[in-house]
Amino acid sequence: MQPIIPSADTIPVAWGWFQFLLLLTFPLHLLAMNAMVGGLAIGVVQHFRGGDSRRRLAHRIAIILPLVIAFAVNFGVAPLLFLQVLYGHFVYTSSILMGLFWIAVVPILIIAYYGAYLYDFKFKGLGAAGKWLALAVLLLLFCIGYFFSNNMLLMTLPERFSEYFQHRDGSLLVSGQSEFLPRYLHMMTGALAVGGLFVALLGRFKAKAAPELAAHASAVGMRTFFYMTIVNVGVGTWYLTSLPKQQMLLFMGRDLAATICFIIALLLVIGVLVSSFRQQLMTTLVGTVVLVYLMSFLRSWLRTDLLADYFNLSQLQVEPQYSSMFLFLFCLAGGVVCVGWLIAKTVNVLRSEI
Repeated sequence: MQPIIPSADTIPVAWGWFQFLLLLTFPLHLLAMNAMVGGLAIGVVQHFRGGDSRRRLAHRIAIILPLVIAFAVNFGVAPLLFLQVLYGHFVYTSSILMGLFWIAVVPILIIAYYGAYLYDFKFKGLGAAGKWLALAVLLLLFCIGYFFSNNMLLMTLPERFSEYFQHRDGSLLVSGQSEFLPRYLHMMTGALAVGGLFVALLGRFKAKAAPELAAHASAVGMRTFFYMTIVNVGVGTWYLTSLPKQQMLLFMGRDLAATICFIIALLLVIGVLVSSFRQQLMTTLVGTVVLVYLMSFLRSWLRTDLLADYFNLSQLQVEPQYSSMFLFLFCLAGGVVCVGWLIAKTVNVLRSEI
């Protein structure tokens, strides 16, 4: 049976603009998401293990968690929209095929967000129940990641679109695909690693006022990043070998640019492992940001190659509407200024209150 692929919509400007904006904004969402999931995971472990320093660190993470969730959600809007512009006829189809679960993301996120605020505002009053609430929020976030991973993989598998006729209720998932589990674990393990950096950075805000807490946060965060990154190298290797042979070879010489990017990413992984082992937070942080961008480029190459038999971005038809693009860029510039101002204000508040 032939795959069911709707026709692509027209776009207002050349597709390269949207690809550039997608690759620019998606890593920002990843970094915020990683701080959210990984930071909370560390907070949960600290809360369950107990002790004064661990409980204080869990409390600090609880205070910042709602803000980080807000950044993760808002930073996720732009790349999702750009993805829909470029690959709408694939991602809309996959979203419908798993619609029952895709729609469930909204109420799950609302519940998790409310739980995060409750964990923050009622931290002391919740007592022992607080750690269980935090664990429940973390599991909900893992669940959202599970549904997102299903959708992003399903959109690259048009040959499975015809399974709609066996799943008319919108219950199609692709978690049985050989590459799904390592793909999902690769994302979540990476989140735990980057979350460690976030916790270490959080400790810097009270380095003078609470040196013991800052030292504990730095030690826990850098140690988490180091070990989770080592684990993720193994998971990433598993993911690479689980891909179809043609796509695996894409990063092993079949495409020169993709191969070079892959090699640079591997060398950078070694670099951040060395710097994190030496407790060099800022060096590790800068290297990790660059690494996340490189991984996003590799992810884009993989998606393009998986869909090559069905679609190429050059096939998108352009119906010029440059005024809307100029308006968007103007609003984007204003938005960047506003977000920068908000971040600066937030940092000042964190230094004084957290």
